Amino acid sequence: MADVVDSDELLRRIQRAKAYAGEEEREWRKRGESLRATDPEAAREANVRVIAYEAVLTVLDEILAPGRH
Repeated sequence: MADVVDSDELLRRIQRAKAYAGEEEREWRKRGESLRATDPEAAREANVRVIAYEAVLTVLDEILAPGRH
């Protein structure tokens, strides 16, 4: 069974998840840009991952700051 966490810990975990998603989004964006000329298929895959991380960031932003988007 999962541990019970308080709201402060939950907020910290969401903020860490948001920071991680932001790092991954930036990394996949850079990777996609570098692959665009040499490997279009891999660049498309990287772009799909960028879009997925953007969606995650949007959801986490809405949790942390409701109504901002």
